[in-house]
This record gives sequence, C-alpha cells and structure tokens, in this order.
Amino acid sequence: MVFVYAALGLVILLLAGDALVKGAVNLSLRMGIPALIVSLTIVAFGTSAPELLISIQAALDGVPGIALGNVVGSNTANVLLVLGIPALITVIHSSTHDTRKSYLIMLGSTVLFIALAFRGVFDWIAGLGMLAVMALILWDSVRDALCHRRNGKEEAAACEVEELEDPEGADPDMPGWKIALYLLLGLVGLPVGANLLIDSATEIAEMFGVPDTVIGLTLVALGTSLPELATTVMAAIRKQADVALGNVIGSNVFNLLAIIGVAALIKPLQVDPQFLRFDLWVMLGASLILVPFVFLGRDIGRIWGAILSALYVGYVVAVLV
Repeated sequence: MVFVYAALGLVILLLAGDALVKGAVNLSLRMGIPALIVSLTIVAFGTSAPELLISIQAALDGVPGIALGNVVGSNTANVLLVLGIPALITVIHSSTHDTRKSYLIMLGSTVLFIALAFRGVFDWIAGLGMLAVMALILWDSVRDALCHRRNGKEEAAACEVEELEDPEGADPDMPGWKIALYLLLGLVGLPVGANLLIDSATEIAEMFGVPDTVIGLTLVALGTSLPELATTVMAAIRKQADVALGNVIGSNVFNLLAIIGVAALIKPLQVDPQFLRFDLWVMLGASLILVPFVFLGRDIGRIWGAILSALYVGYVVAVLV
C-alpha cells in the first residue's frame, strides 16, 4: 500500500499544482497585472509548486536527502529523459530556437549550486544568495520581454527573447467562484499531497534499507518530472517539440535557485556526501551534453534520443546498485 500512497500523493500534488496555476493566473489578470509579468513569474512559480512543497516538507520532516535529491534528480531527468524520449518519436529541431543566453544562465546556476553544496549545508545565507540570483534572472527576463514587445517581432532577436504567448491556464471568461475554487484546491491539495508523498517515500526507503537520498534522486525526482515528460511527448507527437530545450533549461534554473533557495530559508538542508562524490557531477555532465545542440545548431535526432535515454537508465541503475 505504501506505493499506492506515494502514487496518490504524487497525483494530488500534480493536480493541485495545476489548479493553483489556473487560479493564480486568472486572479492576477483580473487584478490588472500584465500578462507578461504573469507568464514570467506566477506561472513559473506555480508549475514548480509540487517540487517546492516536496522540498519544504522534506526539510521540515528532517529528510534533506529527499529535498536535494528531488532537485538534482529532476534536473538530470529533465535533460536525459524529457529530451531523450521525445527525440525517439521525432527530431527536436533545437536549431530553430536561440537558447544560448538561457543555457549559459543554467550552467552558471549549476556551478553556483555545486559550489554552495561543498559548504556542506544549504542554510539561510545560501538561500538568500540563490534567491537574489533568481530575482536578477527574472528581472532580466522581464526587461528582455518588454524590449521584445516594444520593438516588435522583427527586432525580437535583438532582445534575445522568443515571442510570448498567453499565460498557461489563462481564461478571460472564468467566473470568480471558479478562480476561488482553483486557489482553494491548490492551496489545500499541495501540502496534503506533499505530506503523503514524503511519508510514503521515507517508508519505502526504510523498507528497502536505502538512504532517503536515493529515493529523492529516483522515485520522487522521476515522479515530479512526469508532467514535463508527458507535455514534451505530446508536443513531439504533434510535431511541436522544438520548444522543449528552452523549457528544460528554464525548469532546471528554477529548480536549483528558487526551490532550494526557499527551502533553505525555512530549514537548513545538510548535504549528503554522496551528492558531492557523484550526483552533482552527473547533473553537471548532463547539462554539458547540451553544448552541441545549443551552440552548434545540432538537432536532437533519434540516435541522440536513444543515447540520452540510455544514459538516464544507466544513472538510475548506478544510484540504486
């Protein structure tokens, strides 16, 4: 039953996170907050709400391995699995999107995260530092997006930002009661799902005699990456997977800086030596694999999809053995 409870907790988390995004987006738009700001901030925070609640709950429950493992494992899965499996279906034309700037930001965030990890703990000092860097990145994104909107599509390249669509979950006709219901479901469901998943994951770790770090890196990380994987697979089936690389890069930056930054402010997260010896370097290595796709204009074809997927399977086996 413990696996059923873990799956139930994950489902509640994902549904609650989606409800919170829809409620927050439409409430913000109704309050007159520009759709641009909503897209770059509220949607970004909302879609990462499950991972954030898991990290906070794990920190409060004294299992920092799950909190850090969730982020490190998710970032590795985002590169190897979320890009690998869709590439098996169809070629991801990464050359059609200029992600060089955001990729360098992701690499810088990864190096910063690893450097802070070698302090042995993510405390309030590290948390404030990471959130400050995240705030600068968001400010730069807003500035670029405003530049893009001001100059028009023909000068979008000069602003280094893609054309923005309407925020995820936006519905101008959504009634007030429905917005309130979405917010309530999100705010109630997230902590309930996080509690259920963390308790079940901890019990599974004890059952099999493995560290909570391993559960965080595998079961929890893979579970929280499933929505991104499902979205990218559906986009690949519809021949629209070209934006996958940008989405993965943005998600990884947010995971490293915002999620662990907030969790570290609530309670210090001790770093398992296993992270320093192996997992952080795998995460960095996975990030560096993207260099030819970002800078050389290579598309991610089926062969690369098979290689990336096989590397992820190998990583999971190495963690579990």
